[in-house]
Amino acid sequence: MTERKQVLLRLDPAVYDALARWASDELRSANAQIEFLLRRALAEGGRLPGDARPIPRRGRPPKAQEPPGKPPLAGPGDASDSAPDDHHP
Repeated sequence: MTERKQVLLRLDPAVYDALARWASDELRSANAQIEFLLRRALAEGGRLPGDARPIPRRGRPPKAQEPPGKPPLAGPGDASDSAPDDHHP
């Protein structure tokens, strides 16, 4: 994969604060929010290049699938970890 382009961006502090709050609401970094908004604006303007790669996924990788035939581990609240309830029919 090619290296991502780095740019210096100067913003009004109030604009950055609003952007950072918005990014936090969307569970993104300020940098990821800027790229998201720029891509959306380019797409709406018909200027997003067709060869632009998707935004790389960040954060925790997805949970691995259990191999076929192996039962899932019992978790809290599973019937296997509780005694029968004699008080309710």
